[in-house]
Amino acid sequence: MILFAETALLPDGWARDVLVRIEGGRIVEVVPGAPRQGPAVACLLPAPVNLHSHTFQRAMAGMTEARTAGQDSFWTWRALMYRFLERLSPEDVEAIAAQAMVEMAEAGFAAVCEFHYLHHPAGGGTYADPAELSVRLAAAAATTGLGLTHLPVIYEQGGVDGRALAGGQLRFGSQPETYAKVLDGAGRALAGLPDARLGVAPHSLRAVSRGTLAGAADMVPGGPVHIHIAEQVAEVTEVAAAWGVRPVEWALANLALDRRWCMIHATQMTPDETAALARTGAVAGLCPITEANLGDGIFAAPGWLAEGGAFGVGSDSNVRISWAEELRLLEYSQRLQHKGRAVMADAGRSTGRFLWDGAARGGAQAAGRASGAIAAGMWADLLALDCADVRLEGLAGDSLLDAFLFAGRDGLVTDLWSAGRHIVQAGRHIGRDSIEARFRSTMRSLREAL
Repeated sequence: MILFAETALLPDGWARDVLVRIEGGRIVEVVPGAPRQGPAVACLLPAPVNLHSHTFQRAMAGMTEARTAGQDSFWTWRALMYRFLERLSPEDVEAIAAQAMVEMAEAGFAAVCEFHYLHHPAGGGTYADPAELSVRLAAAAATTGLGLTHLPVIYEQGGVDGRALAGGQLRFGSQPETYAKVLDGAGRALAGLPDARLGVAPHSLRAVSRGTLAGAADMVPGGPVHIHIAEQVAEVTEVAAAWGVRPVEWALANLALDRRWCMIHATQMTPDETAALARTGAVAGLCPITEANLGDGIFAAPGWLAEGGAFGVGSDSNVRISWAEELRLLEYSQRLQHKGRAVMADAGRSTGRFLWDGAARGGAQAAGRASGAIAAGMWADLLALDCADVRLEGLAGDSLLDAFLFAGRDGLVTDLWSAGRHIVQAGRHIGRDSIEARFRSTMRSLREAL
């Protein structure tokens, strides 16, 4: 397959008249200044990875915004989430995941890291196949064509004190023998997806024993390792009270952190923790829309970037799925925090270009996926923009990215390829109609039961 772009963002900058040859889902040749061949897209860009998602929460979008008694927080939201997930069947999980993946593709994401902790039936126990819900997520990826890094979650206890799981948490439970079966079944489910990756996700310091944390990275040798870390003040307080150290401080001292790790949220760090964690090479997995929705806090970006820290963005709770808005809110939250402009960009650089390049690289690293650049050897994760839109009129190069991220609208991604699969065309996912119909039916049933 050959793509031709009037302009494209390559690793060394913008180029014109770019021919991209794709074989087996990978880019095998990139030729700037080439003679035009066939239809051309106006602007071709490396498509990013959504590095953190819980797809089932897409079905809750907009349903948890009423205020409860007292001060609402992450913890009151979590209680509502637990009640909601009691209703979900395997068929529901697959239908919701497929709809979320369609929306991710239309937003510009070529792949997703699914932080998957919903393993078991309501009330606990296991399905006949302990990996039933991982199989459902793999099926959703196959249906939509979205790239998948699947991260089955280890969830052993209800808190740092080791208390037993209860209520909604029983669907997450993963003692070693059960988790081994989930992980093995997930690997088999991914075997039919040519570009899928398997990783592991110890949920958090409060939900996983220290013994299991110590061995988590060895469960999938070479695979990505993701963990929620220092998301909430109450979490930091709980860990510090039980272990005598803050969560990031403990992780730095006790885990062999490196480029395989993705530290999700990390919104509650001291300057010293920020600098030290950045130097490990781990990716900061930032989810600004969800972090704002839940009142988590603001990531310490300047300190992180000063140490060369890698970052990417994810849609987490999927209350709103938008690559552009995640990056926009990431930068805007820094401007509000530091009372300045262009906080995350290097001096003299476009903010949009800096955010795009950094998040594309960091997301690919977090996913263990050869992508994030238009270059030979990479998966053909690519997107095209509607440069004829009035919001992008007359713009080119880095100015185009600035306008897309800070002044754009939904629907500016006209085409998207995931590992060469052309799954968004003319702004719509090729399977949207049937997938959306199934999702609507699922949502009607769920809301009638609530």
